[in-house]
Amino acid sequence: MILGSIPARTCRAWLLRVSLRQEPCSFSSVPPQPVPPLAQTLQGYLKALEPLLPPEELSHTRRMVQEFSRPGGLGPHLQEGLERRARLTKNWITDWWVQWAYLESRQPLPVHSNPAISLPRRDYNDWRSQLVAQLPVEYMRGKPMCMELYPLLFSSCRIPGPKHDYVAHYGSSRRSPTHITVVRNYQFFQLEVYNSDGSRLTESQIHGQLLRIRSQSWKTDKEPMGILTSEHRHTWGQAYNRLLRDKLNQESVQMIETGLFSVCLDSPVMRISDEKYASRKAAQILHGGGTYSNSGNRWFDKTLQFVVGEDGSWGLLYEQATAEGMPVTSLLHHILEYCEHPDPKRAPLVPLPMPKKLYFHIDREIKWDIEQAKQNLDILINDLDVYVFNFKKFGKDLPKKHNLSPNSFTQVALQLAYYRSENVCPACDIASQRLFRGGRTEYIRSPTNQALKFILAFDDRSVSREAKLELFREAVDAYTTLNGHGIDNHLLGLKLQAIEEGLSIPKVFMDTAYGLATHWKLRTGQVPANTDSVMCFGPLVPDGYAVCYNPQADHVHFSITAFNCCEDTNAETLSRTVKETLCDLQELLEPTV
Repeated sequence: MILGSIPARTCRAWLLRVSLRQEPCSFSSVPPQPVPPLAQTLQGYLKALEPLLPPEELSHTRRMVQEFSRPGGLGPHLQEGLERRARLTKNWITDWWVQWAYLESRQPLPVHSNPAISLPRRDYNDWRSQLVAQLPVEYMRGKPMCMELYPLLFSSCRIPGPKHDYVAHYGSSRRSPTHITVVRNYQFFQLEVYNSDGSRLTESQIHGQLLRIRSQSWKTDKEPMGILTSEHRHTWGQAYNRLLRDKLNQESVQMIETGLFSVCLDSPVMRISDEKYASRKAAQILHGGGTYSNSGNRWFDKTLQFVVGEDGSWGLLYEQATAEGMPVTSLLHHILEYCEHPDPKRAPLVPLPMPKKLYFHIDREIKWDIEQAKQNLDILINDLDVYVFNFKKFGKDLPKKHNLSPNSFTQVALQLAYYRSENVCPACDIASQRLFRGGRTEYIRSPTNQALKFILAFDDRSVSREAKLELFREAVDAYTTLNGHGIDNHLLGLKLQAIEEGLSIPKVFMDTAYGLATHWKLRTGQVPANTDSVMCFGPLVPDGYAVCYNPQADHVHFSITAFNCCEDTNAETLSRTVKETLCDLQELLEPTV
């Protein structure tokens, strides 16, 4: 099996999946996303607040909710508007969600938005293996649901704007792009991946072209153009307009934006201890390691960037305005399956044109923009605390053995670990909505009342093991019942429906309780896969954590991030607490004495 930093086989595998963009998506078996009943959502909202608010504040919020939901009041009126929108659109919340969650955000894409998937390190004998390497195969459980997002992943790119961004999709044009972008040592290259007769390049052809790119990019460019895309979105939008005043720059940027995807050939990650290597490797995929490392090898606006380093570190970085984690990891699964069973075609004896280097005209203004972006990105990277570890005591087989949902088990464990470090906090897990036509994601809230009871009892020595075990089961089961019953999309829809109608924002959304309930101090996500990969992303709030985990049969991979600017958070400290908590829960289920 061949693949690597931009393994030739993987590149060809990506190309085979591009055919998805030409296949019509069948929605006959995918129902439209219903608008939940208003009473159900508001009741769920109040229940979610019970573990977080003191009784007097909760009573105040109950009164506000009752006023909002009274017959003939504002709530039922907005509900009717959402139901009307659901009848007239493909999906009543997705467009609003993408605009609100991603495109209107002005924060930089690295750390704050773009997730990374760090894959198991490969052992390379020399630099040639960066271009041709052996890949492990990642298997994902479950079949794709709504397929609409898959063709949009290719030949797409986020474009900065003054007030909000937009996503440009070039794959559906009459003349769809036929090239990818390869970047090495801050230099961008346009690599055509189709022959003149329309056939895809073979594996050996792609490998030969990559060797040519390597021979043309020995020295690092003085000006890392890709760094500009790491800026605050308003700042980058202004620099983008200045950059495109020049025709040469227009042509180069267009080639990057329209390419099927990008491949980033990185220099080695700085050697450190084995214990911290996994964390450093994940950080490299996430943001490139800084302006003196590989950050200049990224174009953070690009939807798909396949990253591979000479030292064997490799993974995938993606911009999630087009799609969240599960479609991307499912796509990656298909790619790696192809690598297991490649198409052994011989390369035709026809010489290929040299890959085209993309040049930029850098005037004084653009040079200043790059310098500012370099400073700001290094500050952001130095502020991010990343800790990746493999918990080896047990995996998902343990909760399964005791008839407990592995994901719900882990969620309650994370709540207990956070409580031991801090206190109870608003937390969210990310659940897919792709069972519905055009569905994206929904937040599943924790803690529940049942989880709070268990958390308060667990370290209380006066409570018997039997009682703790019963409370634990109740907490896990309560979280399991929440799946598929999120409330946040509906609440957001009601708020945006009011804005759409030119009404004042309802008081229930101006309440301090709503602000508290949406200050996600614990952002979590399960991204299961059959390889030892782990997803990594930044916290949603300055004083919060982001925890991602990949459960295997007998171990679990975790990534935890926090910001160093907050004195109350520390990724390594929470990691230790998570490990201790998981061991304590194992002892609860299977006492050794």
